[in-house]
Amino acid sequence: MPYSLEELLPFALIGLETRRDEISAKIAEIRQMLGQTPGPAPGPSSSVAAPAAVTPTGRRPFSAQARERMAQAQRARWAKRTAPKAPAKAGAKAKAPVQTTAPKKRTMSPEARERIAAAQRKRWAAARKAK
Repeated sequence: MPYSLEELLPFALIGLETRRDEISAKIAEIRQMLGQTPGPAPGPSSSVAAPAAVTPTGRRPFSAQARERMAQAQRARWAKRTAPKAPAKAGAKAKAPVQTTAPKKRTMSPEARERIAAAQRKRWAAARKAK
């Protein structure tokens, strides 16, 4: 008869604790070989920097403070770009005004449209005749 989960968990815990102790012993041995004093493994509060976590997309995540700094810098760039220009000083070389709207679309004269349409009709008639 198979064992229940409640009966297996204590054995799993004993096995994992044994593996943990073996790994801790190996870490202590390597530290001794390196001449380091035995002690707790360096954690996030230690002076040793932990490697940056990599997301599944392969990009390192930014902290909330870094994202806020980037957002503020972008807002400043946008404000600088969209700010109204100061009036030119007297005697200063005047620049051409910056165009803020889209340029006016070019339109064809009705005569030019008719010439193009006539040429296209002629090409289609020749294509139909060739068949």
